[in-house]
Amino acid sequence: MMPTLSEQMCQQAQAVQDTLKAFFDAHADTTLYKAMEYSTMCGGKRIRPFLTLEFCKMLGGSAEAAMPYACALEMIHTFSLIHDDLPCMDNDDLRRGKPTNHKVFGEAPALLAGDALVFSAFECALSNAHTDAANRLAAVQVLAKASGADGMCEGQMIDIDSEGKTLSFDQLLNLHAHKTGALLRAAAKLGAIAAGGSDADICAADTYGAGIGLAFQIIDDILDRYGSTEELGKPIGSDQKNEKTTFLSFMNAEEALEYAKKVSDEACQAIRGYANSETLCELSEYLLTRKS
Repeated sequence: MMPTLSEQMCQQAQAVQDTLKAFFDAHADTTLYKAMEYSTMCGGKRIRPFLTLEFCKMLGGSAEAAMPYACALEMIHTFSLIHDDLPCMDNDDLRRGKPTNHKVFGEAPALLAGDALVFSAFECALSNAHTDAANRLAAVQVLAKASGADGMCEGQMIDIDSEGKTLSFDQLLNLHAHKTGALLRAAAKLGAIAAGGSDADICAADTYGAGIGLAFQIIDDILDRYGSTEELGKPIGSDQKNEKTTFLSFMNAEEALEYAKKVSDEACQAIRGYANSETLCELSEYLLTRKS
């Protein structure tokens, strides 16, 4: 019997968890590594690693080739969460239902833990024994571009500069294309790269990742307004508190959900021609109905 999407996500999340745990077990038991491990091993649905693993699988690649890239991506994502929660950023006390890193270890160790996770991510990707050097180089280029000044970090900078200002709809799209979309696009592309995919495969992955990245952010905006702290695992209402422009600045919740469905459908159109694309299309539907 074919496992459900939920079962597949749980299985792959556990595999990612086990691989990350092995990484930390192989390193010194210092305060820095404890702080890195605390946030990295703090749970979550592991959506980004799932994308990497599932795209690789869809294109006929192996989980062994995709796993180091999936874990590298999760380290980058965790770095962004640690830094986002700092007092100089969003100043949040909770993440995934637990105290944020700086609340447990202090601001300086949290800052360093985030920094160190970036370098550990590249160490992890470049240590992939199941791909060749050219493949690893392509993966690291994707990861670096999505993470840095042309990707997620730029998105965070735009977000900070936008507090208390009214953005146009196009400016909002640009913000989230960098802040949320860049890493989700990278996740899909890394899976295609791990599988040895063609330029067309990587382009399809990029289109899919961009679409579900935008849908993901729209749902985030809805949950921040109408969700619950218990389900979301972090305080709600931070967007309004920080006077941020969101998709709910331009439409009501029902209209925003319809827009999310539209871009999600467009994402699936990019991969429907592939055999075994059903899981990724089902994932796009799942992300539209998530509560956390």
